[in-house]
Amino acid sequence: MTVVYAFLANSTFALHLAFIGFVVVGGLFVLRWPRVAWAHVPCALWGALVELLGWICPLTPIEQAFRAQAGEGAFGASFLQHYVIPLLYPGALTREIQIGLGLGVVLLNALAYGWVWRRRTARRRERDSAYAGGQ
Repeated sequence: MTVVYAFLANSTFALHLAFIGFVVVGGLFVLRWPRVAWAHVPCALWGALVELLGWICPLTPIEQAFRAQAGEGAFGASFLQHYVIPLLYPGALTREIQIGLGLGVVLLNALAYGWVWRRRTARRRERDSAYAGGQ
């Protein structure tokens, strides 16, 4: 049973990491596939709120509970422990850094969505001028 809980803990961690990646760079996916915005906007808002308001993502205690059930206090010595864990759970995370991260998420995604909006408006103008010129 410990193997199952270890698998669930690692899967939860991978999901958490994927979610954070999507929150941060999902706006770039929207540049290519505009319909992704329907999934990305709520995720980006959630990610920004977690950082700006100092909340704990619900995936963190779930992962910790699975690790406790697996008998793991923390990650073993590995690539994850040295490189990935500090990114996801930084030890020196202050309130100011958290607010900065939240604002960074908002700014990065606002830039991506601004770019999408400008491209769409430019296409619409081209289409409208081509339509008007054809009459």
